[in-house]
Amino acid sequence: MASVNVERTDDGFVARNSRGAEVPIGSGDTEGVFTPVELLLAAVGGCNIVSVEPLTAKRGHRLAKLSMTIEAEKGTPNLLGPVTITYEVQLPENDEKAEEVFRNVATRVHANYCTVSNTLQKGTPVHVTFEP
Repeated sequence: MASVNVERTDDGFVARNSRGAEVPIGSGDTEGVFTPVELLLAAVGGCNIVSVEPLTAKRGHRLAKLSMTIEAEKGTPNLLGPVTITYEVQLPENDEKAEEVFRNVATRVHANYCTVSNTLQKGTPVHVTFEP
């Protein structure tokens, strides 16, 4: 089971995991924090990139640079439109197979292994419960 705690603090809101990592959360007006939508986009990107990088390297093609931009526009006031992942890659010199391997790995990771992307694409119910 995955679990994160989100709570109000004196400075706003913070999400914490069981390993002690924290991410500040706020509105689009607040400096130095992620909005909830930005965190969702970061989750999509993070889920993909943390699998793509080691799998590409494991196949002998360590990329000189690997980053991505994840974008989505609001489809309606409370729903995102399509999410677009754009990879920015610098291929290693003298490695003619690196691009092909990277593209194959990235495509497979996105289609088959990224839990976050698959959850968004297939849809998952969100339940709310209350504890006193």
